[in-house]
Amino acid sequence: MGNAATVGTASLPKARTYAYLSVAASILTLALKLVAYWLTGSVGLLSDAAESLINLAAALVAVWALTVAGRPPDAKHAYGHSKAEYFASATEGLLILLAAVGIGATAWERLLHPQPLVNVWTGLAISGAAAVINGTVAVMLLRAGRRLRSITLAADAHHLLTDVWTTGGVLIAVGLVRVTGWFILDPLVAIIVAVNIVWTGLRLLRDTAEGVLDTAISEPDQQVIAEILEPYRVEGVAFHALRTRVAGQRRFIALHILVPGDWTVQRGHALCEEVEAKIVAALPKSTVDTHLEPVEESVSWGDEGLDRHGG
Repeated sequence: MGNAATVGTASLPKARTYAYLSVAASILTLALKLVAYWLTGSVGLLSDAAESLINLAAALVAVWALTVAGRPPDAKHAYGHSKAEYFASATEGLLILLAAVGIGATAWERLLHPQPLVNVWTGLAISGAAAVINGTVAVMLLRAGRRLRSITLAADAHHLLTDVWTTGGVLIAVGLVRVTGWFILDPLVAIIVAVNIVWTGLRLLRDTAEGVLDTAISEPDQQVIAEILEPYRVEGVAFHALRTRVAGQRRFIALHILVPGDWTVQRGHALCEEVEAKIVAALPKSTVDTHLEPVEESVSWGDEGLDRHGG
């Protein structure tokens, strides 16, 4: 019937701003960690720097994805380009796995041939400063990702948080090497870092797959829709065939509205417009499509309630 939607592009420039912040942070932390590795010769710190290099690549991909996602609908993409964000998420997951392989290979070589470390405390201080920068930016991205409903920013935030934990583990291990003289701890912690990175990468790929497969909107969001529709039932109105899906920051919602057969087309249309507007107001960045039917036909469906399946 009618259609009401928030395009969602207004938030995308904001999302890109956060993505640029991630790029800047990645460049700065990569430089700091490379200096720390150069000073100490620690393979653990080298593995940490390698992850920051992946952070930079992922942040650049995020900027591209958010730029594409911000393009308005066109003849070939009537529902917009919001799914471009999933390409960034998948790319980041794959880059994380690639980083883990490189870190693991380097650590294994050092495990077979342990080497002493130098300038440890200076290197740890520099790497610690990089961790503080990453942690601050990660929290900002995580909050922005939730507020703007951006899987790209959320993925970037989780990646940076993983980097922070990685750096923390590396700092502890390298510090222990300096205190105990057990050089083998350096490559061992690098291997542990690689395993942890693999877990993060697989989780990102799983989240990406769910988005690409048109997962339904969340149960709380579906409950919001149910609460909006419930008051209309006293007027003899029924609803069914609710279909929802999520694509990046946007929600797509379709449902059938069944009204008494003696209603005029104008009255039925006005009701559809009203329902659409209320759903969009409650769930921003939504596109809502309604289909008007006489309630007498609901018997053929066998259910006057909401079918809450996605797809």
